[in-house]
Amino acid sequence: MTMGAAEPAPDIEQATLPGRAAALVELLRRNAARTDQDRCVAPENIAALDGAGLFSLTVPQRLGGHQACIRTLVQVGSELGRGCGSTAWTTSLINISGWLIGLYPQRTQREVYAQDPGTRACAVLPPHGTGRTADAGTIVSGRWGFASGCLHARWALLGMTLTDECGERRDQALALVPMNQLTIEDTWQVAGMRGTGSNTLIADGVVVPAHRILSVTHALQGTYPTEFKDEALYRAAFVPTLALSLAGPLLGLARGAMELVLASLATGRGISHTHHAQAREAPSTQMQLAEAASLIDTATLHLLRAADDVDSWAASGQYMPLVNRTRARMDIGTVARCSREALDLLLNVHGARSFAEDSPLQRMWRDLETGTRHAMVNPAIATEMYGRALLGIEDQITPLI
Repeated sequence: MTMGAAEPAPDIEQATLPGRAAALVELLRRNAARTDQDRCVAPENIAALDGAGLFSLTVPQRLGGHQACIRTLVQVGSELGRGCGSTAWTTSLINISGWLIGLYPQRTQREVYAQDPGTRACAVLPPHGTGRTADAGTIVSGRWGFASGCLHARWALLGMTLTDECGERRDQALALVPMNQLTIEDTWQVAGMRGTGSNTLIADGVVVPAHRILSVTHALQGTYPTEFKDEALYRAAFVPTLALSLAGPLLGLARGAMELVLASLATGRGISHTHHAQAREAPSTQMQLAEAASLIDTATLHLLRAADDVDSWAASGQYMPLVNRTRARMDIGTVARCSREALDLLLNVHGARSFAEDSPLQRMWRDLETGTRHAMVNPAIATEMYGRALLGIEDQITPLI
């Protein structure tokens, strides 16, 4: 390359999917502060992710998507998290919503993806709404908070309690609803993961046809209505897959923080109020960096083990056993805990300057502290679930396993 010549752009189309994500990290870093301030992923990020095909990881190949495995999903989330936690979280949640749509009947999948395999959806699993059976379909009403990705979606999957004509509870379900039939209320005023725009969705008497209603009760048992039973991705265990979608971005934040701290140490700065002219020469720096790196390695190994376990059971055609599902939740809790502990050590190394408003580390800290408190990745809950399963105690603390 001649002196001063522009560096060629990465060939995103030829890269693996995680490679495509890695190629966008610098763009995401440049836009991370604006994403945080605007409480919405920067439009340039959305356009780049769309151009790289990273919103269609879990869309069936027969409809133009990648139909990638869960391992690829978490690897992509981890790469994007290096650049921007909110963008990574939003992308991962949009992709897991695509996976959920892949569980529906073919008619529903075509309705969403026939025109564009990159069509985006968001999802809120808890049954915050109600669905009442009527002649025209199911009449859905409710308010669904924490709808990550809703600002960039055309469809929403909404958890609800299904009732019959007499008001008696029949089932728990997910209703797939076009966003133009919903209202977005701006409620996402938070300290971290601000850019996810995880606002509240409101439905008031929206009629949803039967083919766009998915039984969560059946899904928890591994029974999905898709007609394409040979597609392993859409045989993956329901809750472990949903939970794994959250873990990749969390690990990515810790990895990104490590990269920033190492770059800072390379400048040769010292440690205030000590005789260490270069922080990198201090044993305390070296030991804390090594421990942080080991924690990140531990988180990586647990994340990939859980993803591979989900993929392997799906490929086998057998539904993942209870103890394996709870172990996956334990692995995800370990990712959250180790990522958080690693970042804490890195903040110690970098010092009080980490919390300057213009420091990306304080944003990463806010994002990781917020994201790791999601109920699906809660380490304490995961530990209790896994311990009960190991002891053969069938009475679990939640049906979401």
